[in-house]
Amino acid sequence: MYNERVKSSDVIIVGAGIIGLSLALALRRRGFSVLIVDRGEPGREASHAAGGMLADCMLETPLVLQALATASARMYPEFVHQLEDESEMKVDLRENGTILFPAAEHEGQEHLLAQFRLPGSLADLEPNLAVEGRRGFFLHERSVDPRALVAAAIKAARHRGVDFSSGDSVTSVDAVGGRVDGVTTVRTRFSASVVVNCSGAWASQFGEHSLPTRPVKGQMLAVVAVKNLVRHVIRAPEAYIIPRSDGRIVIGATLEEAGYDKRTDVETIQRLLRGAISLVPKLAEARILEDWAGLRPGSPDNLPILGATQTPGYFAATGHYRDGILLAPITAHVMAQMICGEKPDYDLGPFSPARFVPQYS
Repeated sequence: MYNERVKSSDVIIVGAGIIGLSLALALRRRGFSVLIVDRGEPGREASHAAGGMLADCMLETPLVLQALATASARMYPEFVHQLEDESEMKVDLRENGTILFPAAEHEGQEHLLAQFRLPGSLADLEPNLAVEGRRGFFLHERSVDPRALVAAAIKAARHRGVDFSSGDSVTSVDAVGGRVDGVTTVRTRFSASVVVNCSGAWASQFGEHSLPTRPVKGQMLAVVAVKNLVRHVIRAPEAYIIPRSDGRIVIGATLEEAGYDKRTDVETIQRLLRGAISLVPKLAEARILEDWAGLRPGSPDNLPILGATQTPGYFAATGHYRDGILLAPITAHVMAQMICGEKPDYDLGPFSPARFVPQYS
């Protein structure tokens, strides 16, 4: 039996990843009382596992998502500044850019690639790269340490008065008279006139109207190496390499349809490491710190699910797939606008939950 005591808030956000945390902060700034309910520890799922490349380039971003991706990337410096100010924590936002070695999916994009010329020779930009004979391109992209970002967002949210219920799985989204009235969890019931499903890969596991997200597994590892061994993010078919300011280097990542299995396997981790070493041979001297797997929230079309559901007061902000870190600022902005009854600054029609509702003639 769960506790019959009902706590009331203006808004309940289900899911304490970077999407839910960012939205909670945006709503608190508008004066709403906010409760975040999470099945585990805040910030420990996809956000904790992410690489943190803020890749909004038209080479890889679906055209329908480009406006949101570009807007969000532009918001990042101010987004991070606010988090650092409110949390008094440092977030590692790097502006060194990305060196891209095209993969098979870039074939036929020479007209686009031509826009991304290197600002110098590869030898000058990355002296430790061993890519003789390969053509590289430069993308003006930032990267961020997702773990530092999430830690700052959690502290900022607490500072702003956001309430948390951790280790508390939602079992149902409740409605009275056809409108949302709160959520029931394994421990209790919470009341609110607005509920937002930000549960990532778990978004489909509760609620009357199914949000068809699925887990897409990504295995990664981190090594520690000589500082500035790599200066830029490097993206290549073999692996991607993401330097952090403290000397860590993140190497990833796989794309696996493996359900909710978060185990890593030695062969895959070693393959990723070998791929990185083939690009930067001195990484062979690096020490492995850890390996892990995260579950990205995919949707049937691998686009975000943003907007109102068929139940008044019940909203979705999930399914961000590989772009949850990148899209956090703009998602918080447009979803706060929608929840407040304002017209969002961007067309969210292509991302509506309604696209997955069967249409009957």
